Amino acid sequence: MKTEATVKTWEKTRLQNLLRHKSGGYYVRLFLNGKEVWKSLKTKHFSVAESRLAEAQKEHRQRKSRDQSSSSAKMTFGQAAELHTQHLDEKVTIKPRTRDYWKEILAALLKSWPELASMEVRKITTKACRDWAARFARDCSPTRYNNTLALLRHVIDVAIENGVVFSNVATGLERKPVKPKILELPSLAQFSEFISVMRRAGGRDSVNCADFAEGLAFTGCRLSEAGRIERADLNFTTDEILIKGDPEDATKNGEIRRIPMIPNARTLLDRMLATRDSEPKSTPVFRVRECQKAMDRAAKKIGMARITHHDLRHFFATVCIESGVDIPTVSRWLGHKDGGALAMKTYGHLRREHSRAQAQKVSFSPAVAA
Repeated sequence: MKTEATVKTWEKTRLQNLLRHKSGGYYVRLFLNGKEVWKSLKTKHFSVAESRLAEAQKEHRQRKSRDQSSSSAKMTFGQAAELHTQHLDEKVTIKPRTRDYWKEILAALLKSWPELASMEVRKITTKACRDWAARFARDCSPTRYNNTLALLRHVIDVAIENGVVFSNVATGLERKPVKPKILELPSLAQFSEFISVMRRAGGRDSVNCADFAEGLAFTGCRLSEAGRIERADLNFTTDEILIKGDPEDATKNGEIRRIPMIPNARTLLDRMLATRDSEPKSTPVFRVRECQKAMDRAAKKIGMARITHHDLRHFFATVCIESGVDIPTVSRWLGHKDGGALAMKTYGHLRREHSRAQAQKVSFSPAVAA
């Protein structure tokens, strides 16, 4: 289980590459030739640092542009990738985890094609791209492959924007079809036994882990959202829970939402908070922020397929739909913004136990006259 972190040297802010040192001063993190460059903004006030950040980044771009202008025709893929990464860092609408993900994808691309970083973009051929794609596609998932291919195209697009090349040699490469994930979720009886085993495991946080797993299942929250629910977010008068997500980045789609406190969630929260009246309103409701190892042990003990934190979100949606809640409503509870399209695609199925029960209602026999 995760515990509270000690005081860190650097503290992230809501602005990419603007960090606060433990001394209180703000610094901007820049990149030059693949290396980190730290520059003090000479202030301990966030508002001042925010205004100086844009100026420091602009000066850095101009300096890099002057350095590269004489050799732009010989721009390497690594240089184009650095510019692409810089553009991502400057987009305030992108969440930090999304930026980190694309940097991971770039690292995977360069690892799978070691010569690429030093190659001049104008010398990269379609055949070379196809050869790489054939190798890389064999060893990764369709999603990983497709996103890496997308990044390859984006970086070459940077070279096009800078007048280095006139067309993208990776455009003709085909994406791999992505097969929908088959959800292997527990039955209601299995879930009850699963939670019971977690609760009785005898560890220091066994009860807390079981509470957290139930909380995920009864709210449909993402892992990062559930761990940040505070007492102040619970409204027992209207039976609603306010989902705010990360204090810097909010929820995944950047919006705050209210979800209903279903009866099972109300029972769980009442029991959890019954002896915690003296806690401040800012206290997190759940005392752990993850419980995967405890879940793994419980699943193995009862012979149930392994499930993850996110599977409990799927479990919530599936049970809601099977209980008669319409998909657009479930979609809103989950925080989706597509009107239910993703939920329909993901949950447009029935678990076998529910399917069997529904099948018993189907009859081709003529109705018996009264």
